[in-house]
Amino acid sequence: QHTDRYQGVAPLEGATLADCLHAYFRQSEQIDTALTIATRMGMDVTLLCPTPDYALDERYLGWARDNVAEAGGSFDILAGKSGSGVLSALTRPEVAGLATGLVALRDAYDHIVSDLAAGLDQSVMSLCTGGGITIVLVSDEPTSLTDAYAFIKLLTMQEPGADIRVVVNMANDKDHARRTHAALTNACRNFLGIDPPLLGFVPRDKLVRDAIRHQMPILFRHPQARASEAVQKIAREILILSAGNPRPASWATR
Repeated sequence: QHTDRYQGVAPLEGATLADCLHAYFRQSEQIDTALTIATRMGMDVTLLCPTPDYALDERYLGWARDNVAEAGGSFDILAGKSGSGVLSALTRPEVAGLATGLVALRDAYDHIVSDLAAGLDQSVMSLCTGGGITIVLVSDEPTSLTDAYAFIKLLTMQEPGADIRVVVNMANDKDHARRTHAALTNACRNFLGIDPPLLGFVPRDKLVRDAIRHQMPILFRHPQARASEAVQKIAREILILSAGNPRPASWATR
């Protein structure tokens, strides 16, 4: 009240509103600003503009707690904005703060699963060092196998002794899954000296496409589908493995 108004104009220099504001706040000379946008419809949650001078751990922990959405039963979701590019724009200390905030949520949950993007982005690699189980999802496509091997190589260099498991996606049958797994583990054994075990496989199932088309999880739309049964089997295996892990967290990469 009784002050001059200030108007800021954010240039449209990003693919999304999040990108535009993220770039604007980084270049602005005003007070360091952090902004969170949460859209309940569709459970899209976007974090904008972390600032280095902010208490990263406390802010990310508070943000995570505030934006967790109940998904029914005892399962909650902290969703990210698909395609926003915000995560890849974070600096290394900011990514570390985000990882620390998520890890701090362990006290409230038995298990934490982080679904990360494919590739070797620094943010992805940093978020995989939570001390839990790293699940590498792979198909029989040559590019998928190559990317998976590169990821495993970097992760073992970054965190020797990491608990890495492999899940084969879109497998025709069990033998096909085993052959795909063997193609990956042979390279890992010969060049890295490790042998990541096969955690399970998800069969090729046309009902998955139907679930995606209707924007519903396959387990909700087609709980009796072959793919749903395979996912549930893998989930049971993860629970068995994590029961012996003192850090109740699972980190997944695709």
